[in-house]
Amino acid sequence: MIRIIRLFVVGFCMGAADIVPGVSGGTMAFILGVYRELVESIRRFASPELWKPLLRGDIKIVVQKSNWLFLCSLAAGILCAVATLSHWLEQALQHHPIYVWCFFFGLVLASAALIARRIHTINASAILYFIAGIAVAYWIVGLVPTETSNTPGLLMLSGAIAICAMILPGISGSFLLVILGKYEFILRAVNTRDVVSLSYVALGASGGILAFSHVLTWLLNRYHDLVIAFLTGLMLGSLRKIWPWKEVELNVLPEPSVQLAWQIGLMVIGCIAVVILEDVAEGDD
Repeated sequence: MIRIIRLFVVGFCMGAADIVPGVSGGTMAFILGVYRELVESIRRFASPELWKPLLRGDIKIVVQKSNWLFLCSLAAGILCAVATLSHWLEQALQHHPIYVWCFFFGLVLASAALIARRIHTINASAILYFIAGIAVAYWIVGLVPTETSNTPGLLMLSGAIAICAMILPGISGSFLLVILGKYEFILRAVNTRDVVSLSYVALGASGGILAFSHVLTWLLNRYHDLVIAFLTGLMLGSLRKIWPWKEVELNVLPEPSVQLAWQIGLMVIGCIAVVILEDVAEGDD
C-alpha cells in the first residue's frame, strides 16, 4: 500500500508537469527514480512476452509480466493531476505567469543538474551529445506555434507526438502541442469533458508510446551515458522556453523590484523541491 501511494504521488507530479508547456513529466519520473521501470513496463505491452500469453488466454502470466500495479498507480496519479489541476494551472498561467514560470524554471534547472550526475563516464562523446541536446531543445522551443484543424487524424497524430515527448526528460509534450496548435484545444477538452476529442488523442498517444518505448529502452541499454548526456542537454536547452521574463515572446532581464525578490524566491523553492523529491526517492529505494 505504501508503494501504491508513493507511485500515485509520483504520477501526480508527472501529470502536473505534463500540463505545463515547457516542463516534462519524464523529468519528474527521472528524478523520482521510476523512469527506467516506466519505459520498460510500457515496452512490454508491445512485446511478444506479453501478447503471446494473452493470445493463449494465460491471464496469470499476463498479470505477472505486465507490471500492471506499477502502471495503474502512476496512471491514476497522472489522471488525477490532469483532472484537478488543469483549470487551476490555466488560470495561474493567465493571471500570474511569471510566478508559475519561476517555480518551474527552478524545477527544471535543478533536475538537469541531478540527472547529469547519472552519467557514469564523461568523455568527448558525452560532451558532444550534451551540446547537441542543448541545440535541439533550443531550436524546438523557438519554433512558432501554428494553427491546425481539429480533425481526428491530426488529434491522433498530436497525441502520438506529445506522448513520446512527455516521457523524455527535457522535451515538453505540452509545448509540442502548442507548436502543433493543439494545446489550448486539448486543455479546453479536458476542462469541458469533451470525451470524443480526448479519445482520439488517447488513441494516438497509446500507439505512439508503445512504439517509442522500444526505441528508448534499446538506446538506454546500449548507450546509457550518451542518452543521459543528450537528455540533460535537452533539459537545459528547454529553459529558453520557460524563462519567466519576456517581452513579446523575447527573453529579457528583469527589473529590480520587490516582486523580483518573490519571483527569485519561487525559483529557489523549485530547486529545493527537486532536491527533496530526489532524497525521498533515494530513501524509499
